Amino acid sequence: MPTVTRIVVAPNAFKGTLTANEAAHAIADGVGDACRHADILMRPVADGGDGTVAAALTAGFTRHEATVSGPLGTAVRAAFAVRHDAAVLEMAEASGLRLVPPGRHAPLTASTTGTGELVRAALDAGARRLLLGAGGSATTDGGTGMLSALGIRFLDRTGRILPPGGAALRHLYMIDTGGLDPRITQAEITVAADVDNPLLGPHGAAAVFGPQKGAGPADVAVLEDGLRTLVDRLGARPRGVLGLSARAAMVAASAGAGAGGGLGFGAMAFLGARVQAGAELLLDLAGFDAALDGADLVITGEGALDASTMRGKAPAAVARHAQAAGVPVIAVCGQVNVSPSAWREAGFTGVFSAQPVPAGAAARGMTGAPALISRAEAARALRRASAEAVRLVLP
Repeated sequence: MPTVTRIVVAPNAFKGTLTANEAAHAIADGVGDACRHADILMRPVADGGDGTVAAALTAGFTRHEATVSGPLGTAVRAAFAVRHDAAVLEMAEASGLRLVPPGRHAPLTASTTGTGELVRAALDAGARRLLLGAGGSATTDGGTGMLSALGIRFLDRTGRILPPGGAALRHLYMIDTGGLDPRITQAEITVAADVDNPLLGPHGAAAVFGPQKGAGPADVAVLEDGLRTLVDRLGARPRGVLGLSARAAMVAASAGAGAGGGLGFGAMAFLGARVQAGAELLLDLAGFDAALDGADLVITGEGALDASTMRGKAPAAVARHAQAAGVPVIAVCGQVNVSPSAWREAGFTGVFSAQPVPAGAAARGMTGAPALISRAEAARALRRASAEAVRLVLP
């Protein structure tokens, strides 16, 4: 009787083409093509970006929806997940880059207001433990849109409320926290960050992620100035905002403060939130370690395996957990932008690229730019590459 090979399929989303669930099915089809006697266990993963709510639904949460303000102010329908008094929210659902039409990036004015409205919807649903995924945003407003939706007012020198977006923060003069939703003080909020960047500086939210959201060099300077003004005004308050304003600069420098265009900072400084590595939180939520019991191979992947992967993305966390369990792990990605020595050091046994023809289009489409190939083409390419990888790796 043939030996059954147990393979855990745990990809992240292929940004711009495939959700994590779609990628998992494509990889599983490839595994089936190469290994007819495989026992395939699909565990799509997330790290705080796209797919965070889907991961919670897989773990047994119930889907809820709310109509909220999108990053450009138009209404969007956003999903979140609830189980008992816990809720999993995804910033990308309300304030995500994928909600911005092609050619309409608005890096200076995009707002996290909808994310705050989503938090309110979760509180209305009875949640008091909130896990907020902070990846995939279109915004660089320090979370001030979210905080405004929760009752905090950001005012200019004349006492007028600032307009939405990070650019307006340059004119911030006063912060009024008196209207903050009182339910926040009874809530436990954790921000699931997919990066560990600070708020300010060359590794901060504006400099690193602003260009991905359509910001040119002059825009990045404007956004940096706005975020710095937010920190300065918060630090200048005579009494602490939830006990943290006296340490505003320290909070701004902490890992993950730059996540979600600075939403990590806003959540920590004003809501008393903790920022943690999203990949680890969501692997734990999905019971990933239990899935490794008896596994012969793990296959993960995402649109582009690059330096940011190694700084907290889900595939790197999958590799760490698989390595700790003594299970070999490979990645099948749209594009590979790290050296073999780097991915080996991260724990990967092998890394493979899925590049359908034309290769340039595949690379661009599968790494988060506007997709130049269809979902069906991306799925077929991923299936073929996964089959080839399994044939090379398994005896």
